[in-house]
Amino acid sequence: MRRVHLIVAAMLTTPLALPAAASAQDVVVATRAGTMGNVAIELARQTGSSIVVADPQIARRAVAALHGRMTPAEAVRRLARSAGGRAVAVGPGAWRIEAVPAPRPSAPRRAPSQARGPSPTDEAAAKPIIVIASKRDLAIGQIPGQVSILDGASLEAGGIGGTEKITQRLATVTSTHLGSGRNKLFIRGIADSSFTGPTQATVGQYLGDLRLTYNAPDPDLRLSDMARVEVLEGPQGTLYGAGSLGGIIRLVPNAPVMGETSGSAALGGSLTQNGSPGGDGAATINLPVSEKVAFRANFDAATLGGYIDKPLLGRKDVNRTRIIGGRASLRARLGPEWTVDLIGLGQSTHARDSQYATRYAEPPLTSDARVQEGSDADYAMGQFVISGRIGDIRVRSTTGAVRQHLEERYDASLSADAPRVFAQENRTRMIAHETRLWQPERGGFSWIIGTSYTHNRTVLRRGFETEVSTAAATGVRNTIDEATLYAEASMRIRPGLTATAGGRVTHSRLSGAGEDVMPADAAFIAMAREAMTADRSATTVLPSVALNAELFGETALYMRYQEGFRPGGFAIESDFVRRFKGDRTGTWEFGVRHGRPGAGVFDIAASISFTRWRDIQADFIDNSGLPSTANIGDGRVWSASVSGGVQLMTGLRFEAGATWNRSKVDTPPTELLALVARTAPAYDIAGMSLVDATLARSMQVPNIAQFSGRIGIGWNRDLGERLRLSANGWASYVGESRLGIGPELGQPQGDYLDSGADIRVGTERYGVTLTVNNLTNSHGNRFSLGTPFGTGRDQVTPLRPRTIRLGLDARF
Repeated sequence: MRRVHLIVAAMLTTPLALPAAASAQDVVVATRAGTMGNVAIELARQTGSSIVVADPQIARRAVAALHGRMTPAEAVRRLARSAGGRAVAVGPGAWRIEAVPAPRPSAPRRAPSQARGPSPTDEAAAKPIIVIASKRDLAIGQIPGQVSILDGASLEAGGIGGTEKITQRLATVTSTHLGSGRNKLFIRGIADSSFTGPTQATVGQYLGDLRLTYNAPDPDLRLSDMARVEVLEGPQGTLYGAGSLGGIIRLVPNAPVMGETSGSAALGGSLTQNGSPGGDGAATINLPVSEKVAFRANFDAATLGGYIDKPLLGRKDVNRTRIIGGRASLRARLGPEWTVDLIGLGQSTHARDSQYATRYAEPPLTSDARVQEGSDADYAMGQFVISGRIGDIRVRSTTGAVRQHLEERYDASLSADAPRVFAQENRTRMIAHETRLWQPERGGFSWIIGTSYTHNRTVLRRGFETEVSTAAATGVRNTIDEATLYAEASMRIRPGLTATAGGRVTHSRLSGAGEDVMPADAAFIAMAREAMTADRSATTVLPSVALNAELFGETALYMRYQEGFRPGGFAIESDFVRRFKGDRTGTWEFGVRHGRPGAGVFDIAASISFTRWRDIQADFIDNSGLPSTANIGDGRVWSASVSGGVQLMTGLRFEAGATWNRSKVDTPPTELLALVARTAPAYDIAGMSLVDATLARSMQVPNIAQFSGRIGIGWNRDLGERLRLSANGWASYVGESRLGIGPELGQPQGDYLDSGADIRVGTERYGVTLTVNNLTNSHGNRFSLGTPFGTGRDQVTPLRPRTIRLGLDARF
């Protein structure tokens, strides 16, 4: 049977880049305990080597931490022995870790050929880092699409954070900025609106195989004790179905390690310029329960100091945010190839007040709101996972449940003498299951087939509160049941050229009803009843095709076509509930990739795509000043991105990325045309009607800048036998974008520069970290909305002012 190889390290180093003498020099090695695959990645980066794990079973074995000063060759040999394997040199600075074979007469005769270097067959079979989000053990070089992988350790640098750690590192991922637990995420220019309503998200978020949300905001989970985060640009309709128009973000947590007692802790304090102080702490522990059972848990707590003042209330630094969360997992090994995992997590986020300000306010960072706003977001998830193999076929089944609760308060004051609060409550319950079978490449052919079921129920309630009364406003309840069958297969047509085709069939049943509906008068009661409750069913078929050509070395070209969709639903407009249709995208993408991201001497990836988006679902402000949802027409999105890195010298690496987007809603609905005609002046400027000019601006897809970019630099240096310095710095530019569709939501936002740096000095076990965010103390405007009832005001959401954090970390 043809062996499956797994490259889990940095770019394969050539003799010119890493001479044989270099592998004999001592280096400081400090890796964490974990699986062979993850530890090999870490060791390869620290030593500048290439490591190939030739047996998937060895790649999954638990290995102990490795630290000390030694040669790369000795480090690889120790790692191999820890997993019960052996290390075979296949070139200068390159090793293959393989199972120790049973004694055979032919073994000594093969050893010399292995020492000279990998055979052509081995080179063809060797594959780079496995991308878990591919769902079928595809190497990154085999995926016809843009993939970004963020190492878990790098996400913890400078303190535990949430989704902002991803947006700071990837130019293609953007977010709204209402506050933690309230935001929407976007990838590759696919954005619908600034508000979180009945529409399903355009980005699928996952922890392992289980979706985090359906039509609720990003829970902003703390990225603590993660093995890595994978981002696949969309659409990803074949494998992930509804809600992956822009792509998917997959969190991969560290799994419990059998037979190991280990732990880590971190503590930090922060000072925000012209704001209040904050602090954070995190702890992780791994415990063996028995020979075949292990337990792992982590706990996080943070308080983020406020920096917005509300002089009309006589309060300063009102927007302090408190986040408490944790995750626990239990793994049991049922046999050599089968495991069962139980995972539970929860997080509570309390924002004492809002984080928006009034533009041009004096002093800056001041809000003229007349009431206390803020939010409370609670999230809980549990999942059961069983995985193993039957012969050459892999099996994985995941079942889970999610509860998400969000309460928000907005300033809806009618005048200075009539303070009023708009309160909105969103409760979501989801049950999801997926079972899939797949076979990694064998004889040039690989495949996957799976089935899934999702039940999601969301209840949105709203109301107005004054000092003397509380009045309910119309709400809505949406329930959806989705049953899916999907499959995908790849065939190597000729050496270096692979074709992929797949499809997904989804049957959705949608039902909805009004909550607290109050018809204006008796004449509308019959019509209201019909609109208050309704249900319908739909079947959707999503095809996909792709070609991937491996040209030479680690360079590949690819092209693909894939579709995505979101089901429809029921939305509120004034005092009535009405339907909106599902939307659908079809995307053509062409790209090139060289090297392995984040490692090696040089890597680069670039792509260009065109998306046709039909019946776009978006949220807007209705006649009563409340957010509502409707189909706003068809649109087109062009997108291009490039990212890469280069090792400038030993220990010094530079990375950069940029994205360009151009979007337009080219068939707006008649309601929007009428609204623009009423609100825009009729006279011309430079030969263009202001109605036409206003319409052109109004038809841009919201929250997506035409250009965004990022640069980063990392430096590592040994300060002694065990002491090491690690430093990272970054700067990102976010271009200008619009708040939403239509003239009322035309406020500009973006066009700002953000930056940060962190330095850690310490050993493998103990360290001190200094972090500075917003180095230039830029205010900027991340988001032009604080309350939907203030569209006449000039609202801005500034960056958190310059913040300095000092932290300590320890592990055992």
